[in-house]
Amino acid sequence: MNQSFYHFLIKYRDPKPKDSLSEFANYAYEDHSFPKGLSDYHELSTYLELNGHYLQSMKVFDDAWELYVNEKKIKKAFLIIFSKCGKKAFFYFN
Repeated sequence: MNQSFYHFLIKYRDPKPKDSLSEFANYAYEDHSFPKGLSDYHELSTYLELNGHYLQSMKVFDDAWELYVNEKKIKKAFLIIFSKCGKKAFFYFN
């Protein structure tokens, strides 16, 4: 159930990007060599440093990574809470 960074990022795609995160998502989607299955900060960071010419700065990636990590923590907390309740729960996280 571990969502890759790419799959997290593409939900921010927007035909008319209104911020740097949307621009990053659009460019990553168009980058056919973007490592779609990775969830490791250092591997993604290295890839973007070498190939992410479309990023205004690596701060855009760092900010997106922070959102990604925080979302993963929230999902994990929900699963822990509901598993302790002894109930089966299904969630759809976008």
